[in-house]
Amino acid sequence: MSRNRLTSVANAATVLKTFTASRPDWGVSDLATHLGKATSSVHRILATLADEKLLEQDPQTGRYKLGLALYDLAAAVPSQRTLQEAVLLPMTDLRNATHETVQVGVLDGRHVVYVERLDSPHSVRFFSGYGRRSDAHCSASGKVLLAHAPTSRVEALLKGWTLPPRTEHTITDHNALRAELKRIRRRGFATNRHESVVGVVSIAAPIRDQRRAAVAAISVAGPAERLDERQDSIAQAVMHMALAASRRLGFMVSA
Repeated sequence: MSRNRLTSVANAATVLKTFTASRPDWGVSDLATHLGKATSSVHRILATLADEKLLEQDPQTGRYKLGLALYDLAAAVPSQRTLQEAVLLPMTDLRNATHETVQVGVLDGRHVVYVERLDSPHSVRFFSGYGRRSDAHCSASGKVLLAHAPTSRVEALLKGWTLPPRTEHTITDHNALRAELKRIRRRGFATNRHESVVGVVSIAAPIRDQRRAAVAAISVAGPAERLDERQDSIAQAVMHMALAASRRLGFMVSA
């Protein structure tokens, strides 16, 4: 720990970091209990941060949430952060939360190329290699990137594309794929259940940059017997970490 550390600044930073997507607002007493600090001390920190516009207090409930000044700070984060830098921490958090293999892929024509991977700690797990290519129409990452690509690009790819059946579960009809992409856009994530490899399930969500373009996908993959019963919770974790990676690339959620 640095000798130049200021306790007051550290305490304010600790308070700010308790505001998350899953816990966007706090009351003074709740936050004091959560942090194990005196209510009076927490109240002073919250009031000071609110004075600086880093927090806002709801006049009706008295609860605090992140303030508009933080948007200005976020905009000052370098927008040239590389994809690798942006995804490393969210990938690690996602692997630790799910205990399954986590990958990041980018769209290359009709294929997905996996550029980053963290393996599951389980002895039975999904194996893939860096640079491995998968058909976009039967992978979770490919489908979620197609779903968020411009319609003109997707239609151009579909021309002359005979969707190869990798398993009996693979989508091989253009209209069926279009309908699947529409469902993916609506719910925010894509699934691949036995579509590329029988027995393997994957779930993916898009990573967006500062222009709101889906530049990559983050996914969790593993044996169906482990992922099937946890699909909903894993999908939520994947979308949460996709958003975390997107924010590190400069993406900002619309108000």
